[in-house]
Amino acid sequence: MRRLALFALPLLAAGCTDRANDARGVDRNETLLSVSASGHAESRPDKAEFQAGIETWAASATAASAANAKKIAEIVAALQGVGVTEKDIQTRAVSVQRLDYGPRRGQYQASNIVNVTLRQADRVSEAVTAVTDAGANVVSGPNLSMTDPESVANLAYADAYKAARKRAEAYANAADMEISRVLYIRDAGGSQGNTYFRAADATAVMAEEAAGPPPPVAPPPPVNTAPRPPGAPPRVMIGTTSSDVFIQVDFALRGK
Repeated sequence: MRRLALFALPLLAAGCTDRANDARGVDRNETLLSVSASGHAESRPDKAEFQAGIETWAASATAASAANAKKIAEIVAALQGVGVTEKDIQTRAVSVQRLDYGPRRGQYQASNIVNVTLRQADRVSEAVTAVTDAGANVVSGPNLSMTDPESVANLAYADAYKAARKRAEAYANAADMEISRVLYIRDAGGSQGNTYFRAADATAVMAEEAAGPPPPVAPPPPVNTAPRPPGAPPRVMIGTTSSDVFIQVDFALRGK
């Protein structure tokens, strides 16, 4: 649902000049109409990222690391087997630690987690199946996004401007006026999935900073790696991602 706010301010002539003394350049025979509007667009994600890795345990750090290196190599090979290139596999975390609690107390735990980028989002189920079949016991994600997020955001901004213009025309008609010029357009920010767009106005940016960062986004739930029937990969629903943006437009109105 679009949210719109309207403000109409009549401007008085300043002296004998043809233009009022207004920083936005409104003529003496014009009225300022300020409209705030929202725009919306949706797109199907075409890129996916998820994390996969292995945790191993052994009586020594060396043995745990060696076992871990062997398994992560098998996981990487499995990813490459389904078409994931090396440039799209990035190490996220490597660790070796001694466990001082729990049933494995006194053993060493080694872990290696990689981030996997898929340029075809609809292949994420296939890739997750490949890594779990290769022995991955740490899998999380996916994070679904667009390769060109700006183009989708621009659709939302165009929608917002159309909404602002339509409402301004309705307001002008009701006042027996018409739109003479567009004086000012401000990008007031918005969001696309879990990505936030900053507002263009410095005052709005300061207000944003004073309010603090947006609430943290919960990490994606782990992908279920429980035993499954042969040939039945976990299903990943691609769905759509929404872009919601806000703008402010100042119009100059004049009598018909």
